[in-house]
Amino acid sequence: MGHVPQKSIADLRVMTFAEALAEKTTDQAHYDPERWIYVPDHYLEYRYILGTRGQNPLICVGVNPSTAEPGALDNTLKSVERIALGNGFDSFIMFNVYAQRATDPAHLDAERNPLLHQENLAAFRFALAKAQASNFSPANGQTSAPAVWAAWGTIIEARPWLVTAVKDLAEIGEAYGARWYTAGRRSKKGHPHHPLYLRKDSILEPFDCKAYVAGFELK
Repeated sequence: MGHVPQKSIADLRVMTFAEALAEKTTDQAHYDPERWIYVPDHYLEYRYILGTRGQNPLICVGVNPSTAEPGALDNTLKSVERIALGNGFDSFIMFNVYAQRATDPAHLDAERNPLLHQENLAAFRFALAKAQASNFSPANGQTSAPAVWAAWGTIIEARPWLVTAVKDLAEIGEAYGARWYTAGRRSKKGHPHHPLYLRKDSILEPFDCKAYVAGFELK
């Protein structure tokens, strides 16, 4: 069943990412926190991160979360996991340009909530830092660059401020030395392909996220 927002984010008490990361609820009994990363750790109108734990994670960036939870992945997340494993990663971290849950992005709030956006950026920094730490090599004391898969599709156009949010992600990614990728054919406007209808053997290809954002009028 799809998710239609019950309230505007402006009408909710939004937990900061740090609060959500630290909070432990009884819902954790329904999944294995040693296997899953889930922030917040229970179902709310927004979700910062959902993924699996490993030593070589692929960070996937969609538009916004839908209904997926640990052990109950939707078809998009199942495709993300298949493609991550098929490209040599042992885990995935699903992140989104905006954290509000909505199966249809047309149901997103008309205006971006500044607090939710800023805390979502904090979640992205966390994911990047986690990928760096996972890839740390004791032999040379260095980390490899986090791998980030741009996977938001043409539905990035659902709201004019979504591409602006991508610009923020590109700047943060640059600070962490992130390597950006896409999978599948890009749209005429250069939008990355959405994961849902990709072949399971799709190969990740380099993507210049900074140049992509520069081609749009930002709101």
